[in-house]
Amino acid sequence: MTRILVVEDNADLAYGLRNNLEIEGYDVELAGDGPRGLARARDGQPDLVILDLMLPGADGFRVLKTLRDHGARVPVLILTARGEEADKVRGLKLGADDYVTKPFGVLELLARVEALLRRARPGNGNGAAHEVFRFGDVELRTATRVVLRGGREVPLTPKEYDLLVALLRRGGAVASRVELMTEVWGYSAAVLSRTVDTHIAELRRKLEPEGAGEAHILTVRKIGYRLETTS
Repeated sequence: MTRILVVEDNADLAYGLRNNLEIEGYDVELAGDGPRGLARARDGQPDLVILDLMLPGADGFRVLKTLRDHGARVPVLILTARGEEADKVRGLKLGADDYVTKPFGVLELLARVEALLRRARPGNGNGAAHEVFRFGDVELRTATRVVLRGGREVPLTPKEYDLLVALLRRGGAVASRVELMTEVWGYSAAVLSRTVDTHIAELRRKLEPEGAGEAHILTVRKIGYRLETTS
């Protein structure tokens, strides 16, 4: 059974989330503060974490950063307050895969949970199972979802990995933000283009040569992005 960890200090909201997720067939665990959430995310091996940003003990940003710093690749869906654009961007930069803005509808949250879980499953239909892509000093192996730079593994979040694959599969052709939102996140209407931009920025930081600017992952003005593999 798919395991979901909900880290939320609002007891009513947490229990409501658990009830709705359990109705959908998920095994749900609750944690009411940052330290317990971090411990359960590390030790409980959930398939997905729903993480509130405003938590007692340690806020969601610290929990998320600690998880990613220690190499955890579990998909993380953050819960943010309405209008807090800076929190959304900060969460994405720290390695969150998606976000939902409070107050949110149950159907929206369930759709995003399913999209994240679908993308994180091994052999999720992204093409041939044993492809190897290369550009610059970067190598991506689809069979193991491993990305190497200069022979050393680069820890990408599930969404960063999926975004990189989406660009690579286009063979240098341009991908619009809407196309990337639909392909990588599984839906388009409710996702801000800033989500794509933030993940692109993180891919550049992790994979582009330092000081090279846009050496491989290129911006196509007013359209989207393309990946140049031959330079």
